[in-house]
Amino acid sequence: MSLPKVTRPLLRDEAYDRIRHAIVDGTLPPGAPLRDGDLAEQLGLSKAPVREALRRLAEDGLVESKPQSYTRVSEVLTADVADAREIVRLLHEFAVRQAAPKCRADDVAAMRAANDRFAAAIEAGDIAAAVEADDELHDVPVRLAGNAAVAATLDRYTPLLRRLEHARFSSALAWNSVERHTRLIDALEKRDTGTAVSVISTIWTDLLEDR
Repeated sequence: MSLPKVTRPLLRDEAYDRIRHAIVDGTLPPGAPLRDGDLAEQLGLSKAPVREALRRLAEDGLVESKPQSYTRVSEVLTADVADAREIVRLLHEFAVRQAAPKCRADDVAAMRAANDRFAAAIEAGDIAAAVEADDELHDVPVRLAGNAAVAATLDRYTPLLRRLEHARFSSALAWNSVERHTRLIDALEKRDTGTAVSVISTIWTDLLEDR
């Protein structure tokens, strides 16, 4: 039995995922220079997949580049981030509106369990675990909405907001998120669509306002 060789597209995707993660968690901070040769050496790859990854990250707004001058990590607050926040907020409002009539007891239980993990991670100062639990919580209404385009668009634009989430979840403001999560879950349990949409809107609006 033999395993298939790793193809060039998979190498490109792996480079993209690893560099994006390093930008989001702050390993590569805002303004950090991104040299394809250095990154390729660190990742054990050739320059080609790294260059493609940097091109995609520039399209995502996480990297900024000027030909023959620089390629670097973008700043945390940019016009692209503000635009992404609006798209993400509107899509989560849509998802919650679609999910509210469909929400069952096991969906509510899954969201409460995720919020408990979120609170425990905040208490422990484990920001990566907090982000993961936050994702799991918000993924429930997105899944219930059943709209593949919404899910794909959120996957594209949410990473632009991750650095804001890391900052928020590492501060006292994180406990506001725990409380808002609880209000969202309570509203969905009651199938109170209006309140659920209002709460989810506040969650994403305050990602920029509570700073």
